[in-house]
Amino acid sequence: MPIEPLPIVRAADLDAAPPEAQWLVRDIWGKAAVGIIGGAPKVGKSWFGLDLAVSVASGTPCLGHFEAERGLALIYLAEDGLPAQRKRIAAICEHRGRSIESLDLHVITAPVLRLDVPADRERLSTAVARLRPKLLVLDPLVRLHRLDENSALDISGLLSFLRELQRAHDVAIALVHHASKKHRARPGQALRGSSDIHAFGDDLAHLVKPNEQDLVLTLEHRHAPSIDPLRLRLVSRKDGEGTHLELADAPPPARHPEGPPEDRVVVALRATAPRPMTRQELRDHLRINNNRLGEGLVRLEGAGRVVRTPTGWTVPADPVSDLAGASEPMLF
Repeated sequence: MPIEPLPIVRAADLDAAPPEAQWLVRDIWGKAAVGIIGGAPKVGKSWFGLDLAVSVASGTPCLGHFEAERGLALIYLAEDGLPAQRKRIAAICEHRGRSIESLDLHVITAPVLRLDVPADRERLSTAVARLRPKLLVLDPLVRLHRLDENSALDISGLLSFLRELQRAHDVAIALVHHASKKHRARPGQALRGSSDIHAFGDDLAHLVKPNEQDLVLTLEHRHAPSIDPLRLRLVSRKDGEGTHLELADAPPPARHPEGPPEDRVVVALRATAPRPMTRQELRDHLRINNNRLGEGLVRLEGAGRVVRTPTGWTVPADPVSDLAGASEPMLF
């Protein structure tokens, strides 16, 4: 029997995703990304996984701030009874001003799901193929197998299955996993088990509890810069009901709408004109690498689209059209 050749195309012929297609949940989780929600026991990992799922299923902002693309979400919470799951989901919905009946959120109710068992892998693959979810949340990893998590050989097969599932069905997968309480230079290094678990993810959301009130969420992305850590709180009404996560501090500055980088600089400067913006202000506002921003400003100045002043950058009094001088892309 002849062997089927590998499919190969030129790099230039690969599909290009527009910037706005990068995120399922803005700044938090990539579209069709696989990754880990990590942290020590009892730090709110399951609450955060549910917040992600409800955000996608309802199209409402995650944590009340980060825009989510609406679509079907599928969850499996191995450590919570079904009534407890419903209560948690309903509480998040109440905070969002949505009814649980309006959610496109589906729950796997099987008492056991083992991803090291071929039959259970097939059952999960079939469910994902049928429902076509945008997000699959599996919580927690330790209840999804009977392998040795410290063995790269054992755990790599399970992680490979999840990656294949993601690629076959274009689904984002968030895998909840425990971490040790020991401090590490990078949050992912604290995840229990083989280092393959950290290396496997496109996205990592890591939670720690520095005190009795606060949670700190740190994000890592393989394909995008990370926002600063977020301070969260798990809050309830006075009667103890309506529990949900929310930002403890003022939300981070909203990102400027996506567009060509040079146009984003000009729009930012026009918004503050005639007051100039310093280079640091532009970096903070647009989240652009310092060297790339400097090179771009020089090119914009040469095109007459911006002006350097003793106190920063601004647009000329009689500004050139945003499209002027842009015949050659300014990628920075």
